[in-house]
Amino acid sequence: MGSDMVIQEGFLSGFVAVIGRPNAGKSTLLNALLGQKVLIMSDKPQTTRNTIRCIVTESRGQIIFLDTPGIHKPKDRLGEWMLEEALGALRAVDVVIWVADATATWGTGDASIAEVVQASGLKTLLVLNKVDLLNKSVLLPLIDEWSRRFDFAEIVPVSALREENTSRVLDSLWAYLPEGPMYYPEDEVTDRPERFIAAEIVREKVFALTREEIPYAVGVVVEGMEEKAALIKIEAVLFVERDSQKGIVIGKDGSLIKEVGRQAREELEELLNRKVLLKLWVKVRKDWRNRGDTLRELGYE
Repeated sequence: MGSDMVIQEGFLSGFVAVIGRPNAGKSTLLNALLGQKVLIMSDKPQTTRNTIRCIVTESRGQIIFLDTPGIHKPKDRLGEWMLEEALGALRAVDVVIWVADATATWGTGDASIAEVVQASGLKTLLVLNKVDLLNKSVLLPLIDEWSRRFDFAEIVPVSALREENTSRVLDSLWAYLPEGPMYYPEDEVTDRPERFIAAEIVREKVFALTREEIPYAVGVVVEGMEEKAALIKIEAVLFVERDSQKGIVIGKDGSLIKEVGRQAREELEELLNRKVLLKLWVKVRKDWRNRGDTLRELGYE
């Protein structure tokens, strides 16, 4: 983060928490606002486990978004940590973006979010996502229904996946931000190091290629990252909780782990603009989602 913290007249800056139920499309929205992929995406809930800062810098100012894990009822120690991460993001921000799936009905998860946001007293923008999946005739009644549920500063319907109306989210946010310094260099889009991004990309490919409980039972840690002139060597370990899961993640004759590696390597090469040599191992760490030592190793505690 920048050290001089000079405030230029008319330069706006501030922190925005992005919250919502799992699978509402928070990461997809943020990638659209950033104009590039920084956050991993999946159609499975609870893809995001950490709070990740994403930075948009324009001539009018700088917005630091805090992408949070989806607010859900935790089932294990990792889930408890994820919930605390999401709620903690509200303690140091200027504005809240509540991302809701326009195709989902109001539920207890939404009521919990409303309670938490109301208690914070922060200005809140509702982003109604996935409106491309709705019949246009139901959109206005839906906006009316949401506006009766909570006192939103604004409601913006979008399709994050198609990047439809997402620029309006940015335009709306500037109205709620104070004058402030440039917290990060203007070319930075995230505060996370390359090791973290590499681990997340590997985990995204596991989410995409496996089913049922497997994606949630996999944790990824990059144990080595060595940069050479035209090559980056990355060594990563995938933790699973049972031997049966290890067999599934490796696949017949190593087919699944090879495909995870191929897809992750291609994306990393595009991101890092270098050749990547990616080596993956799968290890069993029983009940790791409830183990403090492994959660710390994976950066979750």
